[in-house]
Amino acid sequence: MPEPLALYIHWPFCLAKCPYCDFNSHVRDVVPEARFAHALSRELAHEAARLGRRPLTSIFFGGGTPSLMAPDSVAALIEQATTLFDPVPDMEITLEANPTSVETGRLRGFREAGVNRVSLGIQALDGEALHRLGREHTAGEAIAALELARTLFPRISFDLIYARPGQAMAEWRAELDAALALVADHLSLYQLTIEPGTRYEALHRQGLIALPDEDDAAALYCETATVAARHGLLGYEISNYARPGAESRHNLAYWRYQDYAGIGPGAHGRLTLDGRLHATRRHRAPEPWAERVERMGSGQTSETPLEPGERAREMLLMGLRLAEGIPAARFAARTGIALADAIDGDVLGDAIEAGYVAWHGDCLAATSEGRLRLDALLAALVL
Repeated sequence: MPEPLALYIHWPFCLAKCPYCDFNSHVRDVVPEARFAHALSRELAHEAARLGRRPLTSIFFGGGTPSLMAPDSVAALIEQATTLFDPVPDMEITLEANPTSVETGRLRGFREAGVNRVSLGIQALDGEALHRLGREHTAGEAIAALELARTLFPRISFDLIYARPGQAMAEWRAELDAALALVADHLSLYQLTIEPGTRYEALHRQGLIALPDEDDAAALYCETATVAARHGLLGYEISNYARPGAESRHNLAYWRYQDYAGIGPGAHGRLTLDGRLHATRRHRAPEPWAERVERMGSGQTSETPLEPGERAREMLLMGLRLAEGIPAARFAARTGIALADAIDGDVLGDAIEAGYVAWHGDCLAATSEGRLRLDALLAALVL
């Protein structure tokens, strides 16, 4: 049976560049949507021609800000993907959207286009925090978007950023409660960090912004799990909480180290071709990517077979983010290396004794305490 496939479609354009953002997003005075929508369609056809008819488990429109696309463009890409591949029953189709009034006005069109899960970039429900984060929406618009999305989509997720400058525990608890009271399905949580090349990096270097220290940030993170659990959401991944059954199927494909194709500027993929897993990547800049597609049918710049050691490392880095952990049998089948041979046995023993990792039958998983210090744990554990 062909390897199932998750499909990622990248729309790189935004209304403004947020000061903390290091994603592949770009601001243009005028976006030639017809050109880029056609290029995405052509690259999708090119990819399908070489992959063959695979079961399609999910489609994810990410960015950038894909809710700036016309719903007709989204509908055409969904129709094309579900024609070229074999969609599984009840396939998940997610689109990221920002809650500005313009984009919220398009939500009904996206639902009619076939999107059945929307991911709203709320980031905060505090007006001052939104301003400092450089967001284009107000707290009122965020609430209105959540309320409208609840009437349109069977599944909803939203993003929040924590460990913001000056953030207090009581304020964070109230913010979480307010958001989850509106939509208690899926929450993605991101710690504010200073990324190289961003405006926040310059401000931080000048001493104009300061983030909470590690202990305060950890306390905010832990409180999130407590509040989410009150609303019926469980932490199934280090940054994601969901009602049972509402987990992001598309993102689970990444974390479980399954095949996924990425199209659009800067998109990358992991694809089984001729029995070997390959890493693929597209040109990052939008216009050069489109030019490559127009010339050659694809904006791909690299396709590299991954050796067993590379596969093992990637699968460990992704899979230990999940509460369910990594099944040893699946690990060996996917990487060609036994799980016990891919990790430092002495470090593993110490981590188990400290309560940071545990075996659950065939699965090796980081505990909640282990996920709190996952970066350091992975650095020591993974060979």
